[in-house]
This record gives sequence, C-alpha cells and structure tokens, in this order.
Amino acid sequence: MEEPTRQARIRAAMERALGLAVRGPEADPNPRVGCVLLAPDGRVVGEGWHRGAGTDHAEVMALADAGDLARGATAVVTLEPCNHTGRTGPCAQALLSAGVAEVVFAQADPTAEAAGGALNLREAGVVVTAGLLAERAEQVNQTWTFARCTGRPWVTWKFAATLDGRSAAADGTSQWITGEPMRRAMNARRARCGAVVVGTGTVLADDPRLTVRDEQDRPVAEQPLRVVLGNRPVPVHARVRGDDGGFRQLPGADPLAVLEELASEGIHRVWLEGGPTLAAAWWRAGVIDEVIACLAPALLGAGSPAVAGLGIDTIADIARLQIAHVERHGDDIALIMLAESPRTAAEPVEANHKEK
Repeated sequence: MEEPTRQARIRAAMERALGLAVRGPEADPNPRVGCVLLAPDGRVVGEGWHRGAGTDHAEVMALADAGDLARGATAVVTLEPCNHTGRTGPCAQALLSAGVAEVVFAQADPTAEAAGGALNLREAGVVVTAGLLAERAEQVNQTWTFARCTGRPWVTWKFAATLDGRSAAADGTSQWITGEPMRRAMNARRARCGAVVVGTGTVLADDPRLTVRDEQDRPVAEQPLRVVLGNRPVPVHARVRGDDGGFRQLPGADPLAVLEELASEGIHRVWLEGGPTLAAAWWRAGVIDEVIACLAPALLGAGSPAVAGLGIDTIADIARLQIAHVERHGDDIALIMLAESPRTAAEPVEANHKEK
C-alpha cells in the first residue's frame, strides 16, 4: 500500500475507533476506548470498544473479532494500550501475543498504574506512533482524564432558577421552576455522571429520587450513586434511599474529602444539585468546574436564591464564568459555563484503567 493511501486509511480507522469508543458508558470507572485492526493491505479485519468495567478492553475485543488476521496487522486505538492487570490482562501484552506489527494510538494514558504500554510494545519491536487525533480522543474521556490528572472528579453544579435568581418560593416550594423539556434534557446529562450529590436539606424539602429515568418515567439500568451530604438523618422511607444499594450518606463538611471518597469508588464526574448553602460551600472550596444554570422566563420576587454567600463584597471581586454554549429546551434556557476559562466543557463527541 502506498504511504499516502496508508496514512489516509489509518486516519479513517482512528475516526472509526473514536466512533466506537463513544458507544461505551460515559459514567463507567474506566475510560471509553475504541480499536480498529487493519490488515497490511488496509482492510479492516477487527473492531472493538470497551463496554464497561469487567468486560474485555477494546483491543482484546478487536483481536477476537480479527482472529488469525490480527497477525501482522496495525492496531489503531484511541487510548494508549494499557500495561495493567485488573479484572482483565494488559492490552499491550495481548497485542504482542496476537502478533500485531504496528500500533497507532491517540491519547497517552495519564494513569501511573496503566501507562507504559507503548514503551513495552516498542521494546518488543512493534512500531508505535502516538498522538493521532489526540485532542478528539481526550474529549471522549474529558472528565476521566481530568480526574486522573487532578486526583478528584470533575464537578458540574446544576441549578434551576427564575430570572430574578430564585430557586424556591418564599413558602419553600420549588417544584417545578422549569418545564418538562428542560427536565428531560438535564436527566440525560445526569445519566453521564457517576454520582448525584445533594444536601439533607434538599432531601427533607423535596424528597427527590435523584435517579435517571427513561421517556416512560422508569429508572434506567445503570444509575449514578445517590449521595446525600449532612448529619441530619435521612428518613427511612425517603425516595432517595431506593432499594438498589446505590444510596450513600456522607458527613459532607469538607468537599475535598467527599470528592476523595467518591474518587475511590471510581467516580470521575459528580453532578451537584444541592441547595444554596451546599452550592456556596463547594464554590468557595474551589471544586466546581462547570455550572449549568437552567433559567425559566419567570419571576418570584422573593424566596431562596440559587446560591448563598460566596464571600464577595465588591464588584471588583465578582466571580465571572465563561459561557461554553447555550441550549433552549421548551421555554427555558440552559447556560453551560466553565468556572475557569482554560478548561473545556465536558461535551460528548459525535460519531480508571483501574478496574472496578
């Protein structure tokens, strides 16, 4: 195969691998990975993607798909093949055992326990190329990469408010400020997170389920953890408790300690839906990365604000956010904003290597 044609086919294979990667569950403890195997003549002989913790990694799935045709092939992978044994063996070794001649990957693995696959492959004589469509691959696993690099999950704070910034009326009622289309859209976003966090005040006031629901209002199979922060007892019959073992109550005084606990369970994205006091505490702790403000074209004039005091006394200290994009759902508007401009919003691409 001529070199320009070969490079074009490898690039096309990486595009395909990225499309396969996003089939995996975003909230899974492991990264989403896609793999395509190309024969020496450029034919696709195997494909795979990671379907979730405990299942075959993308490379192993592609090797099984290719069978004997994997020998001498080029493996095109969205993430550096792992060098780690968890529930499954290291993908770098699987590629070597299958006789793959070349590996092209997009994103380098940022985790200490899984990195090193590229080096092992090179030392065994495999031709390895890194960085093809790396930015695209990093976007596929944006919050997973963030958590591995910072040691804590990415935090998205979502709230609903009127135009005058009220999240509850003067009598304490708060359901529903926004309409059904906005609630469906936010339900879909919640499904992309590993944990939903609220305070005991929200549980006692609203008795929320904090679950992800389908169009018929039925709970979906894979649910985020439902985490309640605070020392006040959660009623035995509170809906948040559920019956699936996905409920946690944590003291919650220190946001960093809470995030460390959630990270230990493989959570890399947290959906914060707490009331104004909890939101203010997490903002002041500097752990909110993304803000989604769901604004209804309505006024209350009095009632609870969306957030409590932030320690800002002068306009010179105003906390400004960067708008990543704006969505309209029904009559309501969602502003998706970043707390710090260098970061990129965690949006899906179209088209913990540590096993849990």
